[in-house]
Amino acid sequence: MSETTAAVPPTPDFDLSGKVAIVTGASRGIGRAVAHALAAHGARVVLASRKQPGVDAVAAEISAAGGEALAVACHTGHPDEVEALAARVTDHWGGVDLLVNNAATNPHFGPILTSEGSHWDKTYEVNVKGYFHVAKACVPSMRERGGGSIVNVASIAGQVPHRGLGVYSVSKAAVLMLTKVLAAELAGDGIRVNAVAPGLVETSFSRALTENPKIADRARAGIPLGRFGQVEEISGIVLYLLSQAAAFTTGAVMYVDGGQGVGSGG
Repeated sequence: MSETTAAVPPTPDFDLSGKVAIVTGASRGIGRAVAHALAAHGARVVLASRKQPGVDAVAAEISAAGGEALAVACHTGHPDEVEALAARVTDHWGGVDLLVNNAATNPHFGPILTSEGSHWDKTYEVNVKGYFHVAKACVPSMRERGGGSIVNVASIAGQVPHRGLGVYSVSKAAVLMLTKVLAAELAGDGIRVNAVAPGLVETSFSRALTENPKIADRARAGIPLGRFGQVEEISGIVLYLLSQAAAFTTGAVMYVDGGQGVGSGG
């Protein structure tokens, strides 16, 4: 037997203690679940959404569970509000380490050629430009603090065309490329940028799809696991990507879609 013993590999580190995390679209659905997950692992969480009462309610939930949360009303499509958000966080907690871009909208459902320019403008304002605005506002603080991590919530619709969701799908494809561009440009600053691309998850945002029997049955048939996702199945992946457990991961897209991207296999 060898006199030397191999060192025991370190266990993955999911601890976020001392980190400040901004989560946009945090008042409900995936954003709310992500905020709770990050707070449960030690992060001080900044909850951003358009309406103050919604983020106030989530902040109260986190506080009741023993976590720390700051609720800030912010429309991420408006650069002045995003700058105010970043300034508020810096004043309150000194800066930003982690960012989850999650706020999204989908004002048009139907064939893409029935959409209007206003649908494209609103969708891109929030789903693409909003992600850019928040990242731009947070990166200077991350640089000052020695690095950081950004997770952009995209969608399987950005990879696989979805009937009736053409404008939304194009916006989410843009998010995937934005993620890769930021990852390439920010790696030298110690800032990792990754994306999570959920499939159909049961939230109020997707209710028009999941609660319509005809649409839901068709969608379910295209998912090899045969069901829709749950918010906690997304928040766990976001936690991983933000944590030191993913320290060697940047520019990646994590598809959490029940296998939808690979087809039904039938």
